[in-house]
Amino acid sequence: TFHKFDDRGIELITWAKRQVIRDSGALEFWPADLGLHDVGGLDLLKKWLQIREPIIRPEAREAGLPFPRGIAMIGIPGTGKSLTAKVLSGLWKLPLLRLDVGTLFGSLLGESEQNMRKAISLAETVAPCILWIDEMEKAFAGSSGNQSGQAAATRVFGTFLTWMQDHESPVFVVATANDISGLPPELMGRFERTF
Repeated sequence: TFHKFDDRGIELITWAKRQVIRDSGALEFWPADLGLHDVGGLDLLKKWLQIREPIIRPEAREAGLPFPRGIAMIGIPGTGKSLTAKVLSGLWKLPLLRLDVGTLFGSLLGESEQNMRKAISLAETVAPCILWIDEMEKAFAGSSGNQSGQAAATRVFGTFLTWMQDHESPVFVVATANDISGLPPELMGRFERTF
């Protein structure tokens, strides 16, 4: 007997992925229910995302093209950065996982880095997907400092930076920030584009 994989199967897999994400604590699953028409302006960004869309497809992997690493969107609150992350999920038809950086930091030595590694590992398990880091300056600003209070943030930043440089999994990072003045320059160099 021949069995067909239909929309019900896709819905079941999506439901299972949501449950795994929900149980993680550090990641939130956002539905891919928005399109380009849901955000106004940002024409250059929209065009760039549309041009890159074929590169995320499995056929591109088979042809040897690398999966794109990600983008950073910088601007004052209310300019559509978070909305664009949600729109991208609908445009590319990929799950959107929002990393809640506030849940990463724990009181035990090494706990914060372990939480970051778990979140990254979970994103790679769900891949292909979009990993959305909203207001990244709250997690990574001042991460290159040497004060003892910044030690955990520095280690979490190092874990993320190494992963951004080396990962080959189909995880596209969308990072938003209101102010990048405190962000380390080595972080901004990991993104393909900054808008």
